[in-house]
Amino acid sequence: MTHEPYETQAAVYVLGALDGEERSQFEEHLAGGCVECAEAVREHAETLADVARDAPPMIPPAHVKTDLMRRVSATGSARATRRRSWLRWAAVSAAAVVGVSAFAAGFVASRYEARIGAMARETARVRAELHRQEAELRDRLAVAQGVNDLLSDPAARVVALRGSGPGDEAWGRLVWDDAKGGYLVVANVPAAPAGKVYELWTISGGQPRPAGLFTVDASGRATHPVAPTRSPVDVFAVTLEPAGGVPAPTGPIVLASAK
Repeated sequence: MTHEPYETQAAVYVLGALDGEERSQFEEHLAGGCVECAEAVREHAETLADVARDAPPMIPPAHVKTDLMRRVSATGSARATRRRSWLRWAAVSAAAVVGVSAFAAGFVASRYEARIGAMARETARVRAELHRQEAELRDRLAVAQGVNDLLSDPAARVVALRGSGPGDEAWGRLVWDDAKGGYLVVANVPAAPAGKVYELWTISGGQPRPAGLFTVDASGRATHPVAPTRSPVDVFAVTLEPAGGVPAPTGPIVLASAK
């Protein structure tokens, strides 16, 4: 049994019009410790006592019980209707709050994930740039060490290269040892056009041999390691050639050493 029938029986119980199984069940319910029904009984009893002071006690007719139960039931039904309306409003409000909360949580989560994604991409970019700079620094240190080692060797020589043609303002230096090879350093060299690359040549007895390809940075500088040759080099030259290089010079001379 739900609690609602007990609420409608409290007033009838105080009047003594509740009997039989209904009375037994109601008293058992009170004995179970229902605070709400006990308070209702107390309030009805106090009201009845106030009325009793002004009128002699009497046993209500049988139809009073029926009429009273009907009115109390109607009151209980109205109360239940208000309770159901409140519960319905509470449920709708709770659903709206949950919906708004879910939307807000989703919006915040999406913005947070987008921010995390952007941070991750930026971190990856910075890491890649640091690796590039670190590799470039290692290469420069290796070149500096190699040049220093060559300069400490009495057999090494420094060869000057002068600009010519499209690179008349260019200049270069090549620290060279016929047995160990060397390093070419150039500056003021214009950037190679699209589809072109700079190629170094070692010339011995009038015979040019390819000695590697290189490009320059935005300032026109470059450092290029050169492998040793099988015979002494008479002239070093740099020409502008098709990308990928060629086995023999075909383009204009950009840099060349004196004979």
